[in-house]
Amino acid sequence: MNRRSWLTAKRLRAHGLLLALTVWCLYLWTLATPGLRDRNANLKGTDFLHFYTLGSLAIEQHGADLYNIDAQATLAAQRVPAAAGIRYLPLYPPQVSLLFAPLAYLPYPWALALWWISSASTYALCCYAIWRSCPHLRQHRSTVAILAAGFPGFFNLIAWGQTSALALACFTIFFFLMRTNRDFLAGIVLGCLIFKPQLGLAAGVLLVLLGAWKIVIGGALSALAQLSIGAFYYGIAPLRKWFSMLWNARKMSTLLEPKPYQTHCLRTFWSMLIPWSSLSIGLYVISAAVVIVWTILVWKRSQDWALRLSTLLLATVLVAPHLTVYDLVILAAALLLMSDWAVARQPMPESGVIGTMLYLVYVLPLAGPLLRGTHIQLSVVSMSILVYLIMKSTKTDRASRSIEAPPSRQVTTT
Repeated sequence: MNRRSWLTAKRLRAHGLLLALTVWCLYLWTLATPGLRDRNANLKGTDFLHFYTLGSLAIEQHGADLYNIDAQATLAAQRVPAAAGIRYLPLYPPQVSLLFAPLAYLPYPWALALWWISSASTYALCCYAIWRSCPHLRQHRSTVAILAAGFPGFFNLIAWGQTSALALACFTIFFFLMRTNRDFLAGIVLGCLIFKPQLGLAAGVLLVLLGAWKIVIGGALSALAQLSIGAFYYGIAPLRKWFSMLWNARKMSTLLEPKPYQTHCLRTFWSMLIPWSSLSIGLYVISAAVVIVWTILVWKRSQDWALRLSTLLLATVLVAPHLTVYDLVILAAALLLMSDWAVARQPMPESGVIGTMLYLVYVLPLAGPLLRGTHIQLSVVSMSILVYLIMKSTKTDRASRSIEAPPSRQVTTT
């Protein structure tokens, strides 16, 4: 909150309060209708219906229907009559259904309310834990709380009834384990992302290229253990079907991404901008590789886990082949850690530039629906620039240390 910067604490608090009050009041007004359909005729909880249906299949041990769209639509309409006609593309691994089995014993409204409470609590605990590790944000407690409440990623997490709070928890625990050099345990936690494998892609590539084998082995064992739970409960056939669904997901993109402007990754950035599939995929691969290289440079140059996790989270979002707006909730940790870093570096010029980009990363997800006509997802642009700026800042820091410190104390990467 540099005095010379337009991003003062007072202004951020005002913007955050206005945003939080606006989105949550509008959402509550939208929900304030009799029955399970909101004012926009959408089912309350949206994607939670899919998880509720998966939990119902788990109770009945109908593993054969875990990837049967028609069977799930029929069951959903039976359990929740207001959901008639709603269909979801089933892409979650078999063990996810077991997580929701306890909730499926409850009526849908009660199950949804409990899921909302657990997701909000998980998000709040993660934000609190990260905030506690940020010494330069301690005096901005109320500002952080307001901005966390108004974060578009969190709002969409609740509005969609999604599971991304669990991913944020995985990255948060990973952060604290890595700070204490418990690499294998950190890998086990990171492997839990197998329930949303697209969120583990960037981390997997990064850690393999860095040769962080303890983390990689821990992650592989964790993922294998989770998939084995599903195979043990249902048999191997649903697991094979899941792999087949993942392989063919691109052919079903209209079902997976009916509203591309609500996605925030490099793949859909290029596909929205360029109508030729082969060219857009090629540009996605090239730009994703560039982001991975920038992330590797940050990890090699800096021992600061705030910078390392922040770049990893940004790369996770950008590199993911599919990432919807609710998955942006994982960036809450990066926004807190990088804000603390920027405050600590005042009044250096780069702190103000990075602060501005953090602000844009925070608010631009709201602009997605407004950019349908332009076909340019500005949130992806701002995240890419932020990764580049972090990489450049670590280069400057390394150069400064090489001048100030003797060669024998040069920082190395573990």
